[in-house]
Amino acid sequence: MAVAVDQAGHPQEAPSLRLSIIGMRCAGCVKTVENAIRSVPGVKDVRVNFADHSAEVIGEVDPEALRAALQEVGYDAAVMESFEDLEAQERMEEARYQSLLRKSAIAASWGIPLMVGGWLDLWPPIGTPRGSDFWSIVSLVTFLVMYYAGGHFFSGAVKALRGGAANMDTLIAMGTGSAWLYSTLVIDFADVLPPEATHPYFEAAVIIIAFVTLGGALETRARGRASAAIRKLIGLQPKTARVVRNGKEFDVPIEQVGVGEIIRVRPGEKIPVDGIIIEGHSSVDESMLTGESIPVEKSVGDEVIGGTVNLRGTFLMEATRIGKDTVLAHIIESVRRAQSSKPEIGRLVDQIAAVFVPVVVTIAALTFLTWWTFGPEPSLGYAFVTSMTVLVIACPCALGLATPISIMVAVGRAAQSGILIRNGDALQTAGRLTTIVLDKTGTVTEGKPKVVAVVPLQRWQEDEVLAWAASIEAGSEHPLAGAIVAEAEARGLEPASVTDFEAVTGKGVRAKRDGKTILFGNLALMEAEGIDCRAIVVRLDEFAEAGQTPMILVVDKEVVGIIAVADTIKPDSKDAIRRLKALGIKVWMVTGDNEKTARAIAREAGIDEVRAEVLPEDKAQVVRELQRRGEIVGMVGDGVNDAPALAQANVGFAIGTGTDIAIESGDVVIMQGSLLKVPETVKLSRATIRNIKQNLLGAFIYNIMAIPIAAGVLYPFFGVLLNPMIAGAAMAMSSVTVVTNANRLRYLKL
Repeated sequence: MAVAVDQAGHPQEAPSLRLSIIGMRCAGCVKTVENAIRSVPGVKDVRVNFADHSAEVIGEVDPEALRAALQEVGYDAAVMESFEDLEAQERMEEARYQSLLRKSAIAASWGIPLMVGGWLDLWPPIGTPRGSDFWSIVSLVTFLVMYYAGGHFFSGAVKALRGGAANMDTLIAMGTGSAWLYSTLVIDFADVLPPEATHPYFEAAVIIIAFVTLGGALETRARGRASAAIRKLIGLQPKTARVVRNGKEFDVPIEQVGVGEIIRVRPGEKIPVDGIIIEGHSSVDESMLTGESIPVEKSVGDEVIGGTVNLRGTFLMEATRIGKDTVLAHIIESVRRAQSSKPEIGRLVDQIAAVFVPVVVTIAALTFLTWWTFGPEPSLGYAFVTSMTVLVIACPCALGLATPISIMVAVGRAAQSGILIRNGDALQTAGRLTTIVLDKTGTVTEGKPKVVAVVPLQRWQEDEVLAWAASIEAGSEHPLAGAIVAEAEARGLEPASVTDFEAVTGKGVRAKRDGKTILFGNLALMEAEGIDCRAIVVRLDEFAEAGQTPMILVVDKEVVGIIAVADTIKPDSKDAIRRLKALGIKVWMVTGDNEKTARAIAREAGIDEVRAEVLPEDKAQVVRELQRRGEIVGMVGDGVNDAPALAQANVGFAIGTGTDIAIESGDVVIMQGSLLKVPETVKLSRATIRNIKQNLLGAFIYNIMAIPIAAGVLYPFFGVLLNPMIAGAAMAMSSVTVVTNANRLRYLKL
């Protein structure tokens, strides 16, 4: 995604808009559409997705200018500004599906009787007066049927030619058009052609159109199933909300809800927007967000997310995010962008698809010349049949669909499991990871540490040590600080105000209270400040060996106490690490905690490699070191403190609650916060790349084998030529096969 930078130096996403492209029927269209959009002033980048016929345009640009540029090369577009636009696009796709079915049926109803009558020798021969009249009528009716059922192929071919390109429409139009033209000419020139060359191919032209059109209908329906995940996400958005205004409750359209609005949510209702509970309590089904079906208890002060379901209890909430700012809206937008993104393998295939049609036309022309020059009599008839078959059987669509349709389905499948994959490259790379680097706090552990021991020294008391520590930590946002302040509050201790507060990254804090200098932090801070801690080293080691983090309180250079804080590992961390190892991935843990505490946590979780006492800014260096060794590295962290390491990694996994979705730094965002989602992502990635390779292999093998067979390579050895109608059926089914294979990812068990 293109980014800009605001005056404060924060990255901002460049403006973008999403278009539904009307008239795209072939992978060869992708390059034409991209080139047309890029020609519009203000466009910085464009990503066209053939799988769902959409384009994401980056830059300040007039939508009407984009439409005009697309119309010049034979396409049109509709701006997808709201979620309702997707429903309109679905209605349009359904209408297209029904239209294609009708056209296929009309073509088949004319072509099949012609073909059966020919087999049974029911029609009068060409070259006789009766035959000339009969076949002239057949020619006219065939033309009308082709105009109705296959007119879109001919108009598409003309538009592509006008744009300086060629696509699947070009091949079908050339193949069926030449069949009709040749057959019509045969009626008038039967007396000058060899008898063997006077066979009409009207039935072949319309049955080819019937097969290809039916294939397009089935492909449209299968593509719709591939986008089921995004439709399901959009369907989570309620249409109305019950607001409380001037003491009265009434329902209003969701678009009329404002920030700060008071909303009542009753049992069984979807929560309309993001907000904070201000009265009441309930349990909420957040499975749409996290993939977990276990309800989450909510009470006053807790955040609730739009689209989740209130199971029991009634509560009042204050709206904090509405419209496109909600978590659900960000998820939908991220899924859309990821589905439209192209991994490296997809970009390579697009380049091949762009030259595919010209190559096929060249092969067809060489086939015609070869048969006409060297073929047996009637050489003209053989030349025509083989070149037409080459044009009809070649399928750039199967090739062009192979990657984007798999990416589209996989990203949707991931979203249903609470895994937000942001781009196709991340999905491709995740399956190749050789090493995973884990942050400790909040990733391997719960991230909710608790005070487990307060050890006073000298003449100090427990509560006195805790109160002074809470005073200095009250201004810190570190999780350990929160644990100390929470413990002080639980004991009824009031933190005093401090001055000259300073946080020492990765070590602790310093401040002044009542004129005295306070230090509170780890042993590294004390050594840096010249504090003698030899008398308490044994106690510190005991805490660390137990997996607890000891912190030292110093007042005016005198050690007055130790506070030990423990952060338990998450229930599923062990299982997740075991699964990563089973996938052949090495697991490291990198933390700022002391060596002994870190190794105690690592032992419990099953992690072999540990780097402890690493400052946040140095975690990226650990990732670089592993990459220099040839490792493909995934970094798992909280997405804020670990941002440099996440950015440095080949794939960054940001552990989040979902509410920070707009600011997370990772390529993959794990909504629930469970480490199990990391091996699930790796498994999905490997399955997706395997699926893409199956699609590409099938498409390549199909074309590599089908085109020579269509050209007649088997004829000298076995006397076999491929029927053009069978070629049309094979071409149509090749695309349907690719889309159907990709849809298998929807049912992958993670």
